[in-house]
Parts: sequence; structure tokens; C-alpha cells
Amino acid sequence: MSVSFDLTGTTALVTGAKRGIGFAMAEALAAAGADIIAVSASLETEGSAIGAAVAAHGRTFEAHAVDFADRDAVLAFAESLGGRRIDILVNNAGTIERAPAAEHPLELWDRVVEVNLSSQFVLTQVVAKGMLERGHGKVIFTASLLSFQGGINVPGYTAAKSGIAGLVKALANEWTAKGVTVNGVAPGYIATDNTQALRADPDRSKAILDRIPAGRWGRADDIAGATVFLASPAADYVSGVVLPVDGGWLGR
Repeated sequence: MSVSFDLTGTTALVTGAKRGIGFAMAEALAAAGADIIAVSASLETEGSAIGAAVAAHGRTFEAHAVDFADRDAVLAFAESLGGRRIDILVNNAGTIERAPAAEHPLELWDRVVEVNLSSQFVLTQVVAKGMLERGHGKVIFTASLLSFQGGINVPGYTAAKSGIAGLVKALANEWTAKGVTVNGVAPGYIATDNTQALRADPDRSKAILDRIPAGRWGRADDIAGATVFLASPAADYVSGVVLPVDGGWLGR
């Protein structure tokens, strides 16, 4: 019996790839053999750090700047792919806005839900058509601990990430029998831009760390292994799952 994590000969499209978790995902996929199409709102088309990291693994790289809060821009990008073969789609683009629910501005709600949920579906719908025609593909969403829990002062983010967990299951139910697996990765408390406010608050940071059995904030590269696994032949029989990578947080 052999188990393969080799992605040689595949192409992965990774959104939110400029930094943080998306950067780690894209680099790990390249290290496993995938060529990378990277997409972020402010990604440099030339000379990016993620481009250099992918090239260092001997893989091809191309960059696209797309604002995931702009539905038309996402559709235009998806359609510009023109039926290109995408073997792996990693929907990682995301944003967060913090304000108590009673005062949460509706424009922030709309932006977070558009970036974190609606745009993910728009892009997936277009890219997955090619996967379904070929009878093979891997779709991976970045979910969250707040796909399972409520959070504090982030109602739009929680609603969107809960929606992602439901979307994983809904798409898996339709597409797995056609050769396209759909899964999610739920990062725990990772030291990225999104958690800067929490890490800067001594009381909140201590409360979070006290609950994590691993005893530390996660790193972006902690998510890399789960991403490669779900993208690889080793996970061909895994679909409809949201995999927590949280240092044991949800086990408490």
C-alpha cells in the first residue's frame, strides 16, 4: 500500500495568498509539486514574496489582484480563467470587522459576508464546472473556529464562517460522486493580521492561551499540512469535512 501526498502535475488556485495562512498554503502546495495561481486584493503581479517562495520550489507562479468585496471583479476574474485546468481550488480570501452586534454597521456586515462567503461561492461555481467536466478536483475552504462557535463582536464573520461550513457539506453532497471532493480547514487562533487585536489585549490573549491545550498561538504554517493532505490523493475518500487545526481548542 502506498499513500501519496504528491501534487506534481497539478495546478492550484489559492485566494488570499499574499500573506499569512494563504501564503503558507500556497507555498506548501508548491513544495508538494503544484503550480500556483495566487490571488489577493493587493497582490503584486511581479516581485511578490509568495511568487519567490513558489519559484524556490521549482514551480510556476502567476499572480492576480482581485478585490473579493467586488462581486463583478470576482466574476470577471473567474471568467478570465477561460476554462483553464484548475485541479485544486483553495478559497482562503477573508476579512474581519469587529464591533458589538447592536452597533455593528451594516456596511461592515455586507463587506464581510461578501468577501468571506458570497465571493467564495461565486468563484467556486465557475472553477468547479471544469472539475466536474473532467471528473476530478479538490475544493478546500478556509473555515474557522467560528464555524462552530459564536465569537464576540464579530457577527458578520461568524455568520459567514458558519455559512462556509454549511457550503462545504452542501457542495460535497452534490459533487463527491462526480469526482470533486469539497472540504474545509478550520484554523484555530493563529498569529496573523486577523488576530492582532486579540493578541494585543493582555486579558483576551491570556484567556485564549489558557484554553489551548497546545499552549501557544498557532502559526500560519500549522495549516499547511492539512491543506496538502486535503488536496492530495491521500484524501480522495475525504469529503464534506471541516478539519479543525486548533491546538486542541475544540476538545476543551
